Amino acid sequence: MARIAITGSTGFVGSNISETLLMLGHSVVGLTRDGSAHSAPWPLVDVDYSSDESISIALDGVDALVHCAIAGDFRRLLNDREVAYENYVALTERLARIADANGQKFIFISTDWVMDGTGHRELESNHGNAINYYGYLKGLAEQAVHSSLEGRGVVARVAGVMGRHRIAEAPRLQDVGFGFYVDTLVRSLRAGNEFQVWGGPNVNQITTPSLASEAGAQIARIIARDATGTFHLVGDSAVTRMELAYAACDVFDLPRHLITESEPPAAELFPGPVPVDSSLANEHTKSVLGLGPQPLDDILTAFRREIDGGVVSPLTQD
Repeated sequence: MARIAITGSTGFVGSNISETLLMLGHSVVGLTRDGSAHSAPWPLVDVDYSSDESISIALDGVDALVHCAIAGDFRRLLNDREVAYENYVALTERLARIADANGQKFIFISTDWVMDGTGHRELESNHGNAINYYGYLKGLAEQAVHSSLEGRGVVARVAGVMGRHRIAEAPRLQDVGFGFYVDTLVRSLRAGNEFQVWGGPNVNQITTPSLASEAGAQIARIIARDATGTFHLVGDSAVTRMELAYAACDVFDLPRHLITESEPPAAELFPGPVPVDSSLANEHTKSVLGLGPQPLDDILTAFRREIDGGVVSPLTQD
């Protein structure tokens, strides 16, 4: 089994990946700017991300580094381009370069929002054409990985990620992407409340939903197989927001009649355009990693097991 360092292990996607890797028998260490602010089932190591020496010390004895951390204040990204570039592009390049020099595998978690939203189930070979600054920064970071590691690194894109934060209670509204969308729907309908599915031109309307813990299981296979290149850690089905809402109702035994449609409140709009269709193809990924089918109902059923049972439940179990 591998010893794996993870940036952003105290965040939503990172905490799910970390817990899944632990469940699969790997050793996990979380890299953080301030470990005292968090409590996690895996050790947290403070690191100065501006220092090559500090990063190298934190990576001592590690087999692979999974870079999940993001700067999530998108309005600040627009207003402070220097901070934005440092936190997305420069940091990714620095981590990739140091891990590679140490002989450690580097995996960068990217996003479907590197796409412009005009295609459908875009291939892993598509380098993207982002239409907002967040997607643009992620796209630049992807290219930093490919160019600095000359094909030795991994870009792993996720989309429509379902799951619950593993070390913090983090309920939120749906957003104009698909983050926390199904979780918010389930919380609302189980409480007997109406759920409004947002639509309109300022909303990401189509994606290929995935499960955060399944992303962790697929990352384990990337490491075990020493795979390189770009992968799409997504499900098989490209669906609209309403289709996903109805599918979730069916799997979670929730009433469809509480589902309505509306445009998002102005305060919830993303500071820039968003891709209409950010769906990703996964055939190449499944072939390289030897994965089985990833149908939407199975992903939703696994998510229900996680909510009801309290433990991660990826489709891929080895």
